[in-house]
Amino acid sequence: MAYPKKAAFEVLRSIAFGAIGVNYTAVGDSFSGPVRLIGITNTTNEDLLFSDDGVNDKIIIPSGSGKVFDVTANRTNQENLLIPQGKFAYIKHNGVAPTSGSCYIECIIGE
Repeated sequence: MAYPKKAAFEVLRSIAFGAIGVNYTAVGDSFSGPVRLIGITNTTNEDLLFSDDGVNDKIIIPSGSGKVFDVTANRTNQENLLIPQGKFAYIKHNGVAPTSGSCYIECIIGE
């Protein structure tokens, strides 16, 4: 398998507070390439949950905070770890619906 040698920014994904529900909602389109770095910023007034499968809670993003995951920082031999192309980022609230703000997903993909 050939691994990407270039990195490119994906278009910013966002979801406004009114669209964040009790069930997972996809934030934007699927990843157009393998993701090397992903950032999640929660500017809402409530804690949010993140998932890459739309079913299971994977990461909590507290209100007014963000997280960055440099997936390719870890490698096995010379092969980088990557989030596969075609996956989606999903968000839902953690029991209380937010009343302001948005959630943003930023990605750097391999080309």
